[in-house]
Amino acid sequence: MNAIAEPVRVTAPILPTADPAVREGVLEIPGEMALYHGGRLSGVRVAWRLVGPANAPVVCALGGISASRRVCLGDGWWPELAGPGRPLDTHRLRVLSFDYLGGSGETTGPRDAETFPSVSSYDQAELLLRLLNHLGIKALRALAGGSYGGMVALAFGERYPERAGRLIVLCAADRPHPLATAWRSVQREIVRIGLASGRAADGLKLARALAMSTYRSCEELGARFAGPPALESDRFVFPVERYLMARGSDYAARHRPESFLCLSESIDLHRVDASRIFAPTVAVAVREDQLVPVADVRGMVARLGAGRFHEISSIYGHDAFLKESQQLRGVFAAALEIHCP
Repeated sequence: MNAIAEPVRVTAPILPTADPAVREGVLEIPGEMALYHGGRLSGVRVAWRLVGPANAPVVCALGGISASRRVCLGDGWWPELAGPGRPLDTHRLRVLSFDYLGGSGETTGPRDAETFPSVSSYDQAELLLRLLNHLGIKALRALAGGSYGGMVALAFGERYPERAGRLIVLCAADRPHPLATAWRSVQREIVRIGLASGRAADGLKLARALAMSTYRSCEELGARFAGPPALESDRFVFPVERYLMARGSDYAARHRPESFLCLSESIDLHRVDASRIFAPTVAVAVREDQLVPVADVRGMVARLGAGRFHEISSIYGHDAFLKESQQLRGVFAAALEIHCP
């Protein structure tokens, strides 16, 4: 069956010594790469990062479309879950990640409004396979993915079962829900209008602001932003409006609109055959998640070859995979069979 490495069992706490070792690089893929949806790319580059002690088991950690290869250690997107003493403990494990194909990082992606082919979660999985081969990693202890990263984890588990010890899938399913696709479709159209009108940054800012309103729960937004609006110049500005526009501006300053279009579309193109995924899989659904309904995750788990379903509640909604370190700590420990003190 699947080639699954023996589980790590650590019963005594490991005292941290120095910061975990960090390796980074760029893999250059020779020749032409054929993509799942029919496109082709030449000279693909994949920027990667590996954090942790030499020869420790490897866990690949993948996040949403704005995530990068920097998972932990000060500049990472998953500080609550990955790093020294965290569920993905970089004193016990090596944490691997890479910049997505088509994204705003240093992996190959669209530049200067150029046409870029559609990208599938299967294409990201193929990049991960090539990266494992390049690094000489025979099999992952686990592949942990949240949101889009969970989709990539599922695609990898279907295509390369012998290389995936187990999967931890957070806030993701085997296909997108049409309501989530509806929201993302509007976001992409806003970005396209911005590009066409010469206001690309403004379009991306508005699209991200709209996206943020779907990532969090109505309970959180209600608790944080119930105050009155402020009169500024000639109009009222609402507290939640100020928050969303600030988050949109931050995002637009760090990401390319063409990359947003590429990876947002990739989410909605995502389809995998859950019945062909046999790696042991823990799938976590959040009751307040507006984008990935609990029923969709539960249905996927029923189709998996070896799936376990875990449901949590969080005011952070879809962003619970980034925020709920305490609730997810036990999930990670059980999935990885590592004792967490």
